[in-house]
Amino acid sequence: MGVPQAMAALRDKAALVRESLQKSQTITESMVSILGSFDHRLSSLETAMRPTQIRTHSIRRAHENIDKTLKAAEAILGRFDLTRKAEAKILRGPHEDLESYLEAIDQLRSNLQYFTTHKCFKRTSGIITHANNLLTKAISKLEDEFRNLLTNYSKVVEPDRLFDGLPDSLRPSATSPGKRNDSKKDSDNQKNSENAVYTPPTLIPPRVLPLLHNLAQQMVQAGHQQQLFRIYRDTRASVLEQSLRKLGVERLSKDDVQKMQWEVLEAKIGNWIHYMRIAVKLLFAGEKKICDQILAGIDSLRDQCYAEITANSVSVLLSFGEAIAKSKRSPEKLFVLLDMYEIMRELQSEIDYLFGTKSCTEMRESAQSLTKRLAQTAQETFGDFEEAVAKDATKTAVLDGTVHPLTSYVINYVKFLFDYKTTLEQLFQEFEESDTEAQLKTLTKRIMEALQTNLDGKSKQYKDPALTQLFLMNNMHYIVRSVRRSEAKDLLGDDWVQIHRRIVQQHANQYKRISWAKVLQCVTIQGAAPAGGGGILGGDSGSGISRAMVKDRFKNFNAQFEDLHMRQCQWNVPDSELRESLRLAVAEVLLPAYRSFHKRFGPMAESGKNPCKYIKYKPEDLERMLSEFFEGKTCVEQKR
Repeated sequence: MGVPQAMAALRDKAALVRESLQKSQTITESMVSILGSFDHRLSSLETAMRPTQIRTHSIRRAHENIDKTLKAAEAILGRFDLTRKAEAKILRGPHEDLESYLEAIDQLRSNLQYFTTHKCFKRTSGIITHANNLLTKAISKLEDEFRNLLTNYSKVVEPDRLFDGLPDSLRPSATSPGKRNDSKKDSDNQKNSENAVYTPPTLIPPRVLPLLHNLAQQMVQAGHQQQLFRIYRDTRASVLEQSLRKLGVERLSKDDVQKMQWEVLEAKIGNWIHYMRIAVKLLFAGEKKICDQILAGIDSLRDQCYAEITANSVSVLLSFGEAIAKSKRSPEKLFVLLDMYEIMRELQSEIDYLFGTKSCTEMRESAQSLTKRLAQTAQETFGDFEEAVAKDATKTAVLDGTVHPLTSYVINYVKFLFDYKTTLEQLFQEFEESDTEAQLKTLTKRIMEALQTNLDGKSKQYKDPALTQLFLMNNMHYIVRSVRRSEAKDLLGDDWVQIHRRIVQQHANQYKRISWAKVLQCVTIQGAAPAGGGGILGGDSGSGISRAMVKDRFKNFNAQFEDLHMRQCQWNVPDSELRESLRLAVAEVLLPAYRSFHKRFGPMAESGKNPCKYIKYKPEDLERMLSEFFEGKTCVEQKR
């Protein structure tokens, strides 16, 4: 095919394409025309439909508004109905059904909140005013109900109920209050209350506590905290104080204490110790328990309430302790001061717990101050005792040479001190950190030394030097024996005991020498022998001894022995072992000498006139008469 032909074919194809494009353009224009027509029609239709759409939307909005209005009206009507029901319950008062009454108040308070936040119609203000007035009446009735409930169930606790809450060992049947035990160790067991169980009394029935709590919560929500505070404080404080008065607690001043006889005061101190335990462990503990339950969640009011309820009772109890601590010191008060110090130490942890809040600071610090003051007064009294022993100027002579009352008093005092050893060590630590045992040892030795010095002075009142030695022997023996049988021995040590036992023996030896030297001289043989035997008696250097000299010796012996027997039978050695030991010591010296003298020279006296006048006693008679020495018999008893 040539070029012309190819060109012709190409032209044909181009013509065909052009024709196709023209057809396509025509179709497109036709479609655009058709679509334009549709758009026009749709616009017309939309324009025609718009009023209908607007009406439909308005109807739907109207329906929605009606639904909302009906629901709001229903809610308001429901609130009106609840308010009417709550009002009916409130007007009936809380007596019939307190729980329903409290629910009604909650409902009324909720309705009041609702109307306050939904002020959508004209009468809202009136409704709010009515609800507020009704709520005020309700709370007023609630106050009355709280007061009535609390008053009706707050009863004075009888002493027997309080005693039932004590451990068995501390109940009055076991140990009468006001009387100190003779054995402090028994009392220590009672006072060791670490494992003791105390059972506080039920001050208000448990079933009533939740009701009182709910009432209190309602009053607080209504802003009536102060009314709640006054009602609770006045009611409970009065009952607590009456319970303590019924127990026997009374307010006593320093002047009242000073005027009392010691026996009366000692009994009151014993009672006070008992009362402190009961008050702290039972009454105050029980009071805190119900206060925490009734006023739970109202911390500031609760703490202040408890503080003011207990304040006067605590003051009455502590004021007695202060009066004792400030009163005139005397030795007999030391042990009751230690008892009081002990109970304050024992109760310190409970006091810190019960009065641990800021509101109770004053009471807590007052208790701590009393403990410190009692310790100080006890320490000063201890010092006074040492001085009193040294300066005791009792002129009453112990005529029979027995143990002086001062000795027994001081030794019993020291023995009691050792029963309080732990307490004394705690007391010493109140003022300084030191070796408390060494401090107690030093003080005890000083008291003993003061006693010995005083006894030495008192012994000089005796005109008979033998009685002086007997007196010192008796007293020193009593001291040593008492120390050996008490805890004082562990502190003073064996060396102290041995030294003072030797002192006892020295006084016994001195007594024998002074009393019996002259008597023994009458029957002492110094190389003498009967006449014709070449011996002499009493130092004579002649070739023999005359009957006259023998008679004179027997006569002097009889007179001196009888004089000693008459006087020393009235003397007293109260310790039986010491008495027998002293008699034996005298007999061991006297009887052998008399037997020997009687055997060798008795026949000379018996061969003359009136032999019974000179040889009045056989050795057996002397032994029997020696057994009558130191019995403390009176002259009348001897004659019998």
